[in-house]
Amino acid sequence: MQPVLDYYLVFPEAWDGDLSVPPGGIAVEEFVFAGDHTAAGVDGAVWTAADGGWWSSADFSRAVRADQGFRALVVAVRRGDAEAAYRRLGGGVLPAEAMLRGYFGDRLALPGSAPLLLTPPEVPDGFREKRRYRILFAGELGEDQVGRLRQVWGMAPADARARVLGTAHLRVAGDAFTWELRRIGPGVALCVDVTACLGDPPGEAVGVLLRELMAVVRLEGLVPVTIERFA
Repeated sequence: MQPVLDYYLVFPEAWDGDLSVPPGGIAVEEFVFAGDHTAAGVDGAVWTAADGGWWSSADFSRAVRADQGFRALVVAVRRGDAEAAYRRLGGGVLPAEAMLRGYFGDRLALPGSAPLLLTPPEVPDGFREKRRYRILFAGELGEDQVGRLRQVWGMAPADARARVLGTAHLRVAGDAFTWELRRIGPGVALCVDVTACLGDPPGEAVGVLLRELMAVVRLEGLVPVTIERFA
């Protein structure tokens, strides 16, 4: 089963943040991943009530991530909310995800490169490989949103001086994961830094976890930008 798509409500420029106001349309996105689970691109499609049709634009996906003013008009939602908005705007029944993928066309390519290994990572006993990933998000979280993430992930106390908001741990079969919720600059961006110690043979848990962490933060209101690998 393929992962569910990411859904957003898109509001007009004059929108004041009132979620009771109908949006102007919806956007649908899906990240494309490389073999090591880093992000290679973003596929997307947008439907607006004014046009009554679907179109695909890498410029739209880029603007959501790069333009703070434009991003303020885009709200992350679950599929059920997108279905309700689509129906309310006169679109009828929102197409199934297989059909929505057929509207993808203009992919936003994301820069990627092999991790820079100045020195080999120190692999703990009992593991075959150690990797470090960063899931980068555009925007900032309020204290209530940070509190929900700490609760959902059972995070340990944070180190505010290092801009770390919390740390969590998970063991899946022969793999061990640690991740930190971290601010990058004041109000600029936020990231989840993931350390993965993988057993032999490595399973698919690392890819599943990265996608789950991305999805949880997205639904708190941030837009995922990329997944990079540092080691």
